[in-house]
Amino acid sequence: ADIDVSEIDLLILATSTPDNTFPATAAKVQAGLGMGQGAAFDVQAVCAGFICALSVADSFLRSGQARTALIIGAETYSRILDWDDRTTCVLFGDGAGAAILRAEESDGSTDERGILAVKMHTDGRHYNALYVDGGVSSTQTAGHLRMQGKEVYRHAVMNLAAVAGEALDAAGLKPEDIDWLVPHQANLRIMNAIASRLELPTEKMVVTVDHHANTSSASIPLALTEAIQDGRIKQGDLVLMEAIGGGFVWGSAVVRW
Repeated sequence: ADIDVSEIDLLILATSTPDNTFPATAAKVQAGLGMGQGAAFDVQAVCAGFICALSVADSFLRSGQARTALIIGAETYSRILDWDDRTTCVLFGDGAGAAILRAEESDGSTDERGILAVKMHTDGRHYNALYVDGGVSSTQTAGHLRMQGKEVYRHAVMNLAAVAGEALDAAGLKPEDIDWLVPHQANLRIMNAIASRLELPTEKMVVTVDHHANTSSASIPLALTEAIQDGRIKQGDLVLMEAIGGGFVWGSAVVRW
C-alpha cells in the first residue's frame, strides 16, 4: 500500500486460532509492526472473520474513530484438526492475508471506490454443526474441529446466496453488475452452487481452494491477493465477497475496487 505504519490507527485481526487465550493476537501483531498508536483487537467469526473485520473497520472509518485500518485474516487450522477424521482434516489449511482500508470523502454513489454495503447474520441454533470440541472454559484443551458436512452445505448455499442478495440490494446493484465473485474458499461444490443461485458465470468466480484448501478467515484475502496479482481484479471493478462459518455466522460485502 506504500504507507508507513505510523499512519495505521486501527488493527483488526480475524482468527479462530489465536496464539493465546489472551491477550488478543492483534496486540502481538501491533507490537511486531512497531505500531505504537491506535487500537488493536481480535474478532472471532470463524470463516466469516474477514467479512466481520471488514464490517467493523468500515464502521470505525465511517464514524471518524479511525482513518486508516489494517485488517487481517490469519489461521493455523492444522493445530485443531483430527488427523484420523478424513471428513475434515483434508479440507482445511493454514494461511494469512491482509488489507488496508482508508477513509476518503465520497459522494456516496456506487461509482466511487470503497465498501458499498456489508450484511451479516448469526444463527446460534446451529452451534453444533461446525465447532471445536474444546475450550478454556469447557475442557481446558484446544480440542478438534467437528463438522456435520451435509448440514453445513445446506445452510451455506441457502444463506450465502440470500445474504449476497441483501448486500447487492443495499448497494442498489444486481448480480449482473458484479465483475468478480470472491467467495470464502470452503469447497468448490458450495462455491459453484452459490454462483448458480446468483446467476453468475463461474468465469467470474475467483477460485483458490485448490491451492491452499479452506483457510477460514484467511481465504478471502488470499483469493483477493491472487486475483489482483494476476490482473483479474482491476481498479474500478465491482467485487462481491461472501463467507459462512461456525455459529452459524455469515455475511457478504460489495466493494468497488
